[in-house]
Formats: sequence, C-alpha cells, structure tokens
Amino acid sequence: MKLKLIYAFALLFTITIFSATAQSSNKKESLKLVKYRDNVKAPLTIIEKDMLEEVFASKFEEYILKRPQALKNYKHLLRNRIQIINMPDLVECKEKYQLLSEVGLFNDYNKDLKIDKGYNAQNFNILKYNVRIHGRGSSLYRIDNSNYFVIIKSQHQ
Repeated sequence: MKLKLIYAFALLFTITIFSATAQSSNKKESLKLVKYRDNVKAPLTIIEKDMLEEVFASKFEEYILKRPQALKNYKHLLRNRIQIINMPDLVECKEKYQLLSEVGLFNDYNKDLKIDKGYNAQNFNILKYNVRIHGRGSSLYRIDNSNYFVIIKSQHQ
C-alpha cells in the first residue's frame, strides 16, 4: 500500500512539474511572420552576387541559387534589413555595440576570408562576419577602426 502511495505522489509531482514548465514556456512573445517586400522578387545585383559568392565560395550555387527560400532570405537581408551608418557620436558608447572583429568570420565555406582593417563602401561585405541575422531584436556592430556602424534589423519586425 505504501509503495502505491509513493508511486502516486511521484506521478502527481512529475505531472505538476511538466505542467508548470509547459505553461511558463508559452509566455514568450510569439514571433511575427517575416514580411518580404516586393524588392526581393528582383534578381540578385552583381554586388549582392559577389558578396554571396565570396562567403559561400564553391557552395554558392548549391546552397543559395538552388534554394529559392535561402535566396529570398538573403535578398531580404541585404536589401531591407541591413543599414550601414556613419555615427561618430556612438563610438564612445561601447556598451551599445560589438566590434565586428569580436564576432569573427563566417568562414565555414571560404577559409580565405579576412577581417577588414577599416571600412570601404566599395568592397565591404557584412555577410562574411558571424553576425546575428536570425535574432528576435535588432543588432548593432561597429566596423573596426571607423565611425561606421552596421544595424541589422530583426526579420520579425
């Protein structure tokens, strides 16, 4: 009889714990669906194609061009979610941003990528950095040795 009672309490305790865990995880704010602008329907520009090829190297066709959703996501990222702004007043507020050199490179497909020494608008490629592109909120990064900042807006805005 005591054994049955112990099992009953153990079962009740387990159900209570799982129930509480399930309820607390539902309190997270649900994510908004990603809304794509019409500009993602246009083909890649030469600059966008070059940026993606630099990062994905030999996997560019397989991982981007042959996957319509991946291509759409990168066009949306490059065209609508990334801003590069000159903000010299923000340089001293180090708690508000992270340096690109601190996040490192996204060099899974191209081991020859190098961290930029500064900012050159003609050849800067944010995609080669290991920045947070899938987070809930926006992210702010400073381009090392410059007054330029990269703002990456959330895809769930």
